[in-house]
Amino acid sequence: MILGLLLMGVVIFTFTTLNSGDENADNSNPATEQTSKNPDSVTATSTDSLSSEELARFATIVKQYGKTADGVTSLENDDVKMAIQADTLAGTVNMDGTEVNLSDLRTVPSDDNRALYISAMSKVREAAATAAQYAGFVKFVSGEKKTVKLENSLLSIDLTTKGGRIAKATLKKYNAFQNGKDGDCVLFDEANNNYGFAINTDTHRFDTKEFFFTPVQENDSTVLMKLDFGKDVFFGIRYTLPKDSYLVRMEVVQKNMSAVISSNVSTMGFEWTQKMMRHEAGKTFEERNSGLYYKFKGNDGDVDYLSETGNDEEKTNNQLKWVAFKYQFFSCILIADNHFIGGAPMTSEVIDKNSADYNNFTKNVSFTSSLEYDINNPTPAKFNFFLGPNEYDLLSSFDKKISPDEDLQLTRVIPLGWTLFRWINTGIIIPLFNFLGTLDLNFGIIILLLTIFIKIILFPLTWKSYSSQAKMRVLAPDIKAINEKYPGNENAMVRQRKMMELYSKAGANPMSGCLPMLLQMPILVAMFSFFPSCIDLRGESFLWANDLSAPDAIITWEANIPIINWIFGHHLSLFCLLMTVVNVIYTYLNMQANPSNNSMPMMKWMMYLMPVMFLVFFNEYAAGLSYYYFLSLLITIIQTYAFRAFIKEDKVRAKMAENAKKPKKKSGFLARLEEAQKRQEAMLREQQKRRGK
Repeated sequence: MILGLLLMGVVIFTFTTLNSGDENADNSNPATEQTSKNPDSVTATSTDSLSSEELARFATIVKQYGKTADGVTSLENDDVKMAIQADTLAGTVNMDGTEVNLSDLRTVPSDDNRALYISAMSKVREAAATAAQYAGFVKFVSGEKKTVKLENSLLSIDLTTKGGRIAKATLKKYNAFQNGKDGDCVLFDEANNNYGFAINTDTHRFDTKEFFFTPVQENDSTVLMKLDFGKDVFFGIRYTLPKDSYLVRMEVVQKNMSAVISSNVSTMGFEWTQKMMRHEAGKTFEERNSGLYYKFKGNDGDVDYLSETGNDEEKTNNQLKWVAFKYQFFSCILIADNHFIGGAPMTSEVIDKNSADYNNFTKNVSFTSSLEYDINNPTPAKFNFFLGPNEYDLLSSFDKKISPDEDLQLTRVIPLGWTLFRWINTGIIIPLFNFLGTLDLNFGIIILLLTIFIKIILFPLTWKSYSSQAKMRVLAPDIKAINEKYPGNENAMVRQRKMMELYSKAGANPMSGCLPMLLQMPILVAMFSFFPSCIDLRGESFLWANDLSAPDAIITWEANIPIINWIFGHHLSLFCLLMTVVNVIYTYLNMQANPSNNSMPMMKWMMYLMPVMFLVFFNEYAAGLSYYYFLSLLITIIQTYAFRAFIKEDKVRAKMAENAKKPKKKSGFLARLEEAQKRQEAMLREQQKRRGK
């Protein structure tokens, strides 16, 4: 029994020893294996000294991941340098100017240098752990940070060696008006924009954001940010900025990467984050029109976006064609040649008003996804990176330029309203506005001409509306007599029936005045979407308005006035105030033209309240929009007086008298309506009798 237990113990001990030896003898990736399972294992030793086992492990890491030149294999970062020559490990640690030899760390002194030596050991262990973590990429973890510029007549981009990414994008033909500052329009800078590609193996994660690339200027318009492993092995990101273009061509390139990365890797991660900078003087609209947009792959793929007014998050497993970080007048749009796989959340977070970033930024946005990856493909991922203005014709042109087989729908980043209103804007307003823009006139004059043209188009409807109003004015005494003869709610149905009989005899229709106005509403609403999105108005002045795309504040204040600030903010816009005054005048004229409204005091009160509400609502809107509505209402008032002078009420009265003498054949609808009114009147009389009993 005892002998059996002893034999079992010997077997277990022998198996354990051999198994441990096999693990240490596995040279496929020793540092990788232990670091991936326990990244701290390299440092999980005594702090008193570096053991022989640790030094042997460091030597293995240097051999595997170091650079070899002239028979010396070295591995170093900013502070730690380790090298192997003739199988002998040596090295130094820079401790704020004091160099400590690696060999001296085998015994830590007990004197005043003890803390220095312990810190030096910590740095060596950290350097070894980093090397094991990044494997073949460790040589790129440290380096010199530089920038390389590519530019053309429209766009300038700064490429940084840290991450091999676009660190800064500047639009040359536009200015930034944030906080009243003029200057080049910087879409983003290095501190507020970051993106990178990540390759995940079974044991490691390699993220380009963490590596230092070497810039290679291939020609005047192309720079390759390169990770050169030697022996004709490299990984890089190539950027090409063509002449007179807002499109940056971005390609992930590689060669012989199977020597560094496992061949079973099939996807490559991508992450893009940005703190969206403010560029406009009008803060309210810039916040409302900034956010994250994306399009699903395919001609029938929809364009969607995260909430622009609150925090939002969306996760989709569908393939995505492009994603955009969209400002009010500009966009950063990354368009994949193939597609993004999806699967990770997209987020948008509004900058808190109490934050120190509130005056300079609008939102924090992020996009995380992945791409198909083939280690043998020399260009595993290709993109077009649009960094430019939200011009409708420009964005529309990219369908034929870069995607002839798929409708990119990039113009969807321009908020032109729902389908009907978008049709009006894209089919009528934008072409007309662009044509007027070729006349080289002030944009205030262009808006005036645009308003007149729209009024001409709507003239038949306007004429119909005023003709109906003239008839209603003629019938005003008769309507008043009916109201006086049948007062009270109990006579409402009788009063309504008598009025309809009057309208029928006179050939008048109270709805014929409203219907033409309703038909004009889609254009008014379309213009409501057009002006805040029209980049042509950005920075254009007219009269007292310095920027037609921002509020024309005539009075401003910094004081915190609770009710006033809640209603108006911190300014009063003059075009908005003029629009309100003209709107009140128009409401008065409209009430006079429709005497039936005077019989409803609540309706009359509401009609006068609406212009005041518009003053509150439009005070923060673009001056160009308020100016357009001011002109439209002013022309409408002029038309009112012109029609009144042209349409003689005596002739209208005579015409209506002739119509009254003609026999009227009731339509089926009118007959049914009158029959329904009679039945309802009978029911009301019956109910009154019952109440009397």
